[in-house]
Amino acid sequence: MAARKWFSSFFPTVKAQEEEDIVDPQTVLREKCSQQGHATQLWEKYQACNERVGSRSQTTETCVEELFDYLHELDHCVTKTLFSKLK
Repeated sequence: MAARKWFSSFFPTVKAQEEEDIVDPQTVLREKCSQQGHATQLWEKYQACNERVGSRSQTTETCVEELFDYLHELDHCVTKTLFSKLK
């Protein structure tokens, strides 16, 4: 204990204050964009592809193209307002 007091006399202890949970604006915007127009159609197309691929035992088909199309649409929608919300 004495060593700790001696050590803390040279190096003060700093305790962090409790902060609110920080919400990522990109996550919030992605949620909103995922429920809009073209993004919902692309999500349904991706889900249909997953069901089709999952129902087959042997297939070389993947749903990467559908996933990339969906993510590209989300990113396109998010970038319209994301940078105005960043500090």
